[in-house]
Amino acid sequence: MEGRLETGIDVLDRKLGGGLPPGCVVAYTASPASQSELLLYELTAARGTLYLTTERSESAIEQAIDNSPSSVGNPTIRHITSDDPLEEATQFVNALPDGANLIVDTMDVLERSDAGEYITFLNELKDRMLETDSIAVLHCLSGESVPENRARTNHAVDAVFDLRTQIAGTELENHLTIPKFRHGNQPTDTIKLELTEEVAIDTSRDIA
Repeated sequence: MEGRLETGIDVLDRKLGGGLPPGCVVAYTASPASQSELLLYELTAARGTLYLTTERSESAIEQAIDNSPSSVGNPTIRHITSDDPLEEATQFVNALPDGANLIVDTMDVLERSDAGEYITFLNELKDRMLETDSIAVLHCLSGESVPENRARTNHAVDAVFDLRTQIAGTELENHLTIPKFRHGNQPTDTIKLELTEEVAIDTSRDIA
């Protein structure tokens, strides 16, 4: 579709009608034991990216991106370490240039903030994405325990990408679904992904 911004991941761009609309905010949910970061790293190849890390160090993220087997960019990496992570994240977001990617990895630290303050942060984040025609991808870990504000994240965002990893026989399979997409043309089928050397459609178990 005209006006969409390519993610740089061909399979996603095709399913989304050319990419994501400028101003879009995505919640990307995945197990902490999955290879979900590979998709985040590949997103950095599409355009300039601000990569906010809330748990791993800047050097750990930089090394992981440098060692990624897929196509990656050269993101600006910042580690949120203050006692007020929402305020620090807001400062970084407010400095985001036009037409950029914003990646937050992970949202869990921010989602443990006061509910009212967190809602304000989400609204200001959305406003900033619209002002700059940028895209935000919020990496949200799933599992037995999730932050209380996770439901607020999923409600506020424009799209939800949900990655599930399961064992099928002797192989691992990664399935991406998009249960929420406010901008029309929502993909209704599950996308089977190969998360090894690059993010691609996994056809290993398809029957011709």
